[in-house]
Amino acid sequence: MSGRPAPAKWVLTTLGQACNLNGGGIQTGPFGTQLHAHDYVANGVPCVMPENIGDNRVVEEGISRVSKSDANRLSRYALRADDIVCSRRGDVTRRALIRDRENGWLCGTGCLRVRPGDSGTDARYLSYYLAAPPTREWITRHAHGATMPNLNTAILSALPITLPPHEEQRAIAAILGALDDKIDLNRRMSKTLEAIARALFKSWFVDFDPVRAKAEGRAPGLPKEIADLFPADFEESDQGEIPAGWRESPFAETVEITGGGTPKTSTPEYWGGDVPWFSVADAADERTPWCIYTTRRITKLGVTESAAVVVPERTTIISARGTVGRIVLTGVPMAFNQSCYALRRPHEAGYLLYFSTKHLADELKRHAHGSVFDTITRDTLSTVSVPVAPAPVVRAFESIVEAPMERIRVALRDSDTLAQLRDALLPKLISGEIRVPQAKRFIAAAASGTQGGPAPIK
Repeated sequence: MSGRPAPAKWVLTTLGQACNLNGGGIQTGPFGTQLHAHDYVANGVPCVMPENIGDNRVVEEGISRVSKSDANRLSRYALRADDIVCSRRGDVTRRALIRDRENGWLCGTGCLRVRPGDSGTDARYLSYYLAAPPTREWITRHAHGATMPNLNTAILSALPITLPPHEEQRAIAAILGALDDKIDLNRRMSKTLEAIARALFKSWFVDFDPVRAKAEGRAPGLPKEIADLFPADFEESDQGEIPAGWRESPFAETVEITGGGTPKTSTPEYWGGDVPWFSVADAADERTPWCIYTTRRITKLGVTESAAVVVPERTTIISARGTVGRIVLTGVPMAFNQSCYALRRPHEAGYLLYFSTKHLADELKRHAHGSVFDTITRDTLSTVSVPVAPAPVVRAFESIVEAPMERIRVALRDSDTLAQLRDALLPKLISGEIRVPQAKRFIAAAASGTQGGPAPIK
């Protein structure tokens, strides 16, 4: 598909032939007549649906499950390590390589299972081949459907692929996999660090653990200078007990609320500039609380000649119309559209406000209203209350969580750099334009940051 002649000993074939020659194959997941909504259970065997397909990995959060008896009934759809699950409807370019931990899970409705077989074709190489831009373009072009693209086994089986010798397949997959492994490590580390910061927020500002411990005569487990910031008793408020000396306040009265705007899309001078412009689509990154990169960018002229406002980093943005309650922390100064609000407390670093807003998200969504679609208004932000701690407590919290939160931001930048390198190398490696030794030099130069490394990949 690259238009370049393949290197010697590379074989041009199809995905179906590559799988069938080695005892594998391509199979559709169970249809709706075999697996109904009422078959799903709270605890059981995970069932991989299109929405569970991330970037070459299965996203377990929110995954549907079936009972062991249903899994046995549907055993022909069982997954094993080195299978590849592809979405067969909607975004038909999504795919995930099945790892050892997912062995025995089910290929769900709306998916296709690609099984490379036991030898001859490296599963990781195939999973990367499926991600290459020419492959994605071919799949999209051949998918059926006037309103929603759909794949089937015949279409996917006919996909042209180029197979290097097996050892080179493995080497290509190892190079790309090492980059993905680092990205995944960053993702897992960031998730852990955010959980630690969120747990501290809940302990101090929701459960009031330090105050409760002191009230019961127990040590709060904090350094003395921090423990001394908390009182040893509670007082009543409209919302229940709060620490003595704190106060209860409507959330809207504790923050500066700024609405967003969109420059005219018909004016090209307003778009493609240097100012990131946030919309709800940019809140879909589950790796991180931060938003640094946005799908669209606007110009400074677009800002000055529209209702758009640029807010500083560490501003909390919440989506307020349609898909409500998506919350991010700005990692760079950015503008945002009119379906969002920016929330700030200028006297705070911004981390406490982010976690407070996340904590209130479900309640805010319950109070959202609208005849056509859900809307969070400024009045909605006044319907919920928050405990307001004295400034020294806030400063202590901000200073503790700053290091882990900033580490998450660094990891996001690192991961995006690695992803750009992976995406640049991928089509060139699978076409033979760049061979493995040259790719290793590119990666070594990128890792070292030296000025004398190879030229950028073009």
